[in-house]
Formats: sequence, C-alpha cells, structure tokens
Amino acid sequence: MPQNGEKKAIADVLDAWHTAAAKADFEAYFSLMTDEGVFIGTDATENWQNEAFKAFSKPYFDKGQAWSFAAVQRNIYVDEGNQIAWFDELLNTQMKLCRGSGVLKKIDDEWRIAHYVLSIAVPNEYVGKLIEIKKQKDSLLLIDLKSKYRTTD
Repeated sequence: MPQNGEKKAIADVLDAWHTAAAKADFEAYFSLMTDEGVFIGTDATENWQNEAFKAFSKPYFDKGQAWSFAAVQRNIYVDEGNQIAWFDELLNTQMKLCRGSGVLKKIDDEWRIAHYVLSIAVPNEYVGKLIEIKKQKDSLLLIDLKSKYRTTD
C-alpha cells in the first residue's frame, strides 16, 4: 500500500481508538493496541503497561464514562517498509487542548498502537504559573524517583 493509503489506515485506527473510548467500548479500545502497548498519561506517575492500563481503565469503561478525545490536527509518518509509524496529534478533550503522540506497529497487516503519550498543552505564557502550582509535588516525586533510579553519572 502506498504511504498515503497507510496514513489513511493509521488515521482510521487512531480515530476508531478515540471513538471506542468515547463510547466506553473497552474491547474495541484495547483491540487497537498491541499486547505490549504502553499508555503514558498526563501525570508523572502514569506509565501504564498494557495490563495495568486495562485494570486502571476498566472501571471508567464499565461506568460508560471513559474519555473523549477528538483530533483537530494530526501528523503521521511511516517508515519505508510500511511496518512502523509515528504520529502527533492535537486533541480537543475534557481537559481542553491536549497533545497525543505515539508509535504504531503493523501486525498481521493491521496497524496497532504500541505506544501513546498524552500531554496537556500549556500555553507558554502560563508555564511559570504551572511550575509554581506543581513545584511542591514534583519536588517530592523527584526525591522518590532519584532514590529508585540511581544512574552512574
């Protein structure tokens, strides 16, 4: 399939994934991720491996209230072999504008989301205020992280 066809197929997967969340369709949502898929959330502690993300998400889906993300801008890139793709997207969400980015892999001729990163888009002029809001919590988290992830610097 030419790259434009691959990009359309990838966009369709991403749109279906977001729609499945909005409709709280747990099976459809997770069927569009790889078995080893990763979801990085907006909180610094949210690095969800697939099974942990399923466990975290299930109560939201069961209530019929997962999340609603709609792409308003998206860029898709595909490797020359049409087996790996990466993307970024600007999203309209309940948190207002967010950015998603990630990687898809082709598995048995179907695109699947292998890695997704969600971040809240913060206008540059508000970064200083945001830093002040999160300074104390981030400082405590950094102490904990540094104690667990020592490097050989």
